[in-house]
Amino acid sequence: MKTKPLFIVMSAPSGCGKSTLIDMLLQEYSDIVYSISCTTREIRGEEEDGLDYHFLKKDRFEELIAEDAFIEHACVHGNYYGTLKSPIEEVLREGNSMILDIDVQGAAKVRDYVRSLPNTDPLKIGYVDIFIMPPSMEELRARLEGRGTDSRDVIEKRLANADGEMARAGEYMFKVTNDDLAIAYKRLCDLIDALSGRM
Repeated sequence: MKTKPLFIVMSAPSGCGKSTLIDMLLQEYSDIVYSISCTTREIRGEEEDGLDYHFLKKDRFEELIAEDAFIEHACVHGNYYGTLKSPIEEVLREGNSMILDIDVQGAAKVRDYVRSLPNTDPLKIGYVDIFIMPPSMEELRARLEGRGTDSRDVIEKRLANADGEMARAGEYMFKVTNDDLAIAYKRLCDLIDALSGRM
């Protein structure tokens, strides 16, 4: 069955289960490809070049900026991060969909970039952005505390960030509340199936 290739942008506050939902989608949908970002930061722990990130030297990253190769890029804590255009274009050309996991600031840059494209551009035709919501701030706090991986200060910072991120949820085409993982995943699948013409 021929489906419409989608360019899916997903954001969520920390602790909303976005990474888990994306992993589930990638396991089930063989035609959805995960977008690997570029960064100039050092490799950490078990990370692999080309799998977790494309690790680039700073001068190479700046060359790519000059070549207008990125859909969006930012400098965070002295390191560059960015999303290359060409891999997305290639995946969509092959008839597959690309999913991008990005924060609200990055998503806003991607949205502006896509708006500037001609209406015939595959990135614009297939563009969809989805914000994953927590059921409530109380539930989000309980999840972050339950993970047992972050200090009290880090949790408070994540919650303050979540507040700001949720204030921008209205910028997204679709919102999916992750109150129950299986139900949220089904909502996400139904949405992707409808948008790509699988229904």
